Amino acid sequence: MPFELPDNLHPNCGPVAWLLGTWRGNGHGDYPTIEKFHFGQELIFTHDGRPFFHYMSRAWIEDEDGEFVRDAAMETGFLRCPEPGKVELLLAHNIGFSEVWYGAAEGGKLEMHTAGVSFTETAKEVTAGSRMYGNVEGDLLYAYDMAAVGQELQPHTWARLKRA
Repeated sequence: MPFELPDNLHPNCGPVAWLLGTWRGNGHGDYPTIEKFHFGQELIFTHDGRPFFHYMSRAWIEDEDGEFVRDAAMETGFLRCPEPGKVELLLAHNIGFSEVWYGAAEGGKLEMHTAGVSFTETAKEVTAGSRMYGNVEGDLLYAYDMAAVGQELQPHTWARLKRA
């Protein structure tokens, strides 16, 4: 699906402009403390002309046939672009934790690492993360590595999403 740059795109957001819009697809998850799983996901990136995007993600667990099983993770936040190629991400998750991320964007690729994680007293302890998003053949591919519940940083979820 073709993508056009919005007229009011802030210049600092140029390196991440390809993320704008709605993306849907499927992915996989794994971690030493849980069973492997398949999921469906929708990501939405919007903007209003200022140097940030609003981000929202919702996911749901699917069975082997791709059928809905139950709702899963949700996260929302702001992808800030203080200067071209530099990003900051503020995220809040429905399961009780929030994160601050820093990173860089260039050539259809966005890489970020956590600078801080906070969690509620009833949430699982998440201590660090790494995310990579890439524009591959017009699709959004991503990988999320996580350190949580006493485990070291390692792959947790990965997906391929198509522009909706």
